[in-house]
Amino acid sequence: MAERFDDIYAIIQVSLSYAGGIDHRDWERFRGVFHDECHFDTSSWSGRAPSVMRADDWVQAVRAVNGSFDATQHLMTNHVITFEGDDAAIGVNEVHAQHWFGADTMLAMQQPGQAAWCTLGGHYRNRYTRVNGEWRMAAMQLVVRWHAGDQGVFALARGPRIVVE
Repeated sequence: MAERFDDIYAIIQVSLSYAGGIDHRDWERFRGVFHDECHFDTSSWSGRAPSVMRADDWVQAVRAVNGSFDATQHLMTNHVITFEGDDAAIGVNEVHAQHWFGADTMLAMQQPGQAAWCTLGGHYRNRYTRVNGEWRMAAMQLVVRWHAGDQGVFALARGPRIVVE
């Protein structure tokens, strides 16, 4: 396994770019995580069937929701990488994802004037493949094992954009 340290590091960086792209609203960085087409499975949280879609469409969907929060924080830990050949790997890591609206934003959305949030905990199980020397995500599965807070914040995030001055 020692000879794979560079690959392990590169794959973990892809996972961290997934989180950092969302949290810093760096949508180009987030897009760089994926192959042009990718398999997405968030069924444990959304209840929707897994699907294959263009990465650009996925980025727009994530941006439309997560980009509406005042802040998000996706902590990715405990990475375990298992190789399935020279250019394929499965990566599993824990996730703790906070989604936050401040009191001012809630007031602007004609909601009670107090902060609202929802935290998700679970893990990702992703398939990574290397093309032209670069590791990218070919399949993403989110497994939510617990959540706390107000799940209704996601419906608010999907609503009209609010600008708080």
